[in-house]
Amino acid sequence: MSTKTARDIMTGGAECVRAHGTALDAARKLKDLKVGALPICGDNNRLIGVVTDRDLVVKVLGEGLDPAEVETGTLAQGEAVTIGADDPMDEVFATMTEHKVRRLPVIDGKDLVGMVALADVARALDDPEAGRLIEALSTD
Repeated sequence: MSTKTARDIMTGGAECVRAHGTALDAARKLKDLKVGALPICGDNNRLIGVVTDRDLVVKVLGEGLDPAEVETGTLAQGEAVTIGADDPMDEVFATMTEHKVRRLPVIDGKDLVGMVALADVARALDDPEAGRLIEALSTD
């Protein structure tokens, strides 16, 4: 694996959705930013989880709930799985594999500094073909 860190491959400046905001707000932000997942932040910008486009479809629409009534924070599952900004690529890969997630919030201390996606990891691998394949499959 590469000597790169999560900070080297992440997309910086991750925007949060508010825990007390609505699922509808989260869906609009996902659409506007053209991303498939966003961190959920509570009080003091503390990361409490991640909401994905799939969460909105399955847990809100699929359950017949009104997205304008569902608080985004209720969609967070347990403690947020994160990666440290200076953690090496093999740790990013291992964390994604262990927790079966395609996207990880990147933290520096207690501050959210970015997001790393499976496509970011694939692009950073030594085999460029694997990176291109994963990137193509991960594009919305």
